[in-house]
Amino acid sequence: MSSFSTFPTFSTSDAHPLSGYGWDEAWARSFSLHTAVGLLAGRVVRVDRGLCSVVVADGDAVRVLRADMADVSTPDPMRYVCTGDWVAVDETPGGRPAVRALMPRRTALVRSTNSKRSEAQVLATNVDQIAICVSLASEVDLGRIERFLALVASSGEGEALLGGARRAPAEPLVVLTKADLVSDAEHIRADVEGIAPGVTVLVVSAETGEGMDVLRACTPGSTALIGQSGAGKSTLTNMLAEAEVMTVQQTRSVDEKGRHTTTARELVPMAHGGVLIDTPGLREVGLFGGEGLAQAFAEVGELAEECRFHDCGHHTEPGCAVRAALEDGSLSQRRWESYLKLQRENAWIASRTDARLAAERLKKWKSITTSYRNSGLPIKR
Repeated sequence: MSSFSTFPTFSTSDAHPLSGYGWDEAWARSFSLHTAVGLLAGRVVRVDRGLCSVVVADGDAVRVLRADMADVSTPDPMRYVCTGDWVAVDETPGGRPAVRALMPRRTALVRSTNSKRSEAQVLATNVDQIAICVSLASEVDLGRIERFLALVASSGEGEALLGGARRAPAEPLVVLTKADLVSDAEHIRADVEGIAPGVTVLVVSAETGEGMDVLRACTPGSTALIGQSGAGKSTLTNMLAEAEVMTVQQTRSVDEKGRHTTTARELVPMAHGGVLIDTPGLREVGLFGGEGLAQAFAEVGELAEECRFHDCGHHTEPGCAVRAALEDGSLSQRRWESYLKLQRENAWIASRTDARLAAERLKKWKSITTSYRNSGLPIKR
């Protein structure tokens, strides 16, 4: 179900009709050259094959138009137009609207794909918060939550920002959903808080309304919802939008696994102001490098600094603070193994990415060399 027909104009002190969608003075300054040549500023609310839906100002209101993306198409997945992007749109009378420029991003949530090419997938951009939704209807996987937190912590860096300045990542938020189905929700919350220091962990129920007011207060501006299928993301979206904007399906009773209700990322206005990006369920959550791992496991880094040797491998070396913490229980074996697993994954991605980039540079040079030879011009080395 689409929410395009329900896009409101937010009533705020800011006169710009896109202010509720994240528009501010900084975006206005970055758009100034595009505005000067008659292009429209807009935010992408959905991406389909070759086209994207963009919300733009229309006098004192807003409207959604469908725009062609051919001018900004690229083989680089980091530069694909993504839900949440700000774009410059050409709406020439008599022609189809077209995206002419993709603006640098403030934040970008990126995961690695299952591809053997170690490619990235940008899930959402320009968000202030990222809510990690976890269903209490099945056993909570702390390792998966740690993986999500590392992913979120990397959202303020990397190529996906398209040249945008490095900045603070989006604020993480863990939302434990379907609290009405369990009796030990608070105990589970305590376990999650133990592996997410400094992160707000909420217990909510769309069925009873528990925790929804707090969730609304924690999601000003732009928020993305991520998590596995069946975590209740679409239900939360409908609750926050106060409208049936997303289709909801029941989880399978045999294993509480969800069905893919959301098939595309979609930006939806929230009734209390701001916008929400609902994303399809994620079966695989691969990291794509960055410093998010160090931030998500900050206490491991702090322990490593206390080791006697700066190159300590944390195995049998004397004076190892990490081994000491494992022995006295201040660092759990489960968390340490989770960190090592993600560290190996990051190292593999880095090696694959470097190899892929080197191969692409070599391919590009061979292509240039062939072109020069065919033209009869001398090759400069």
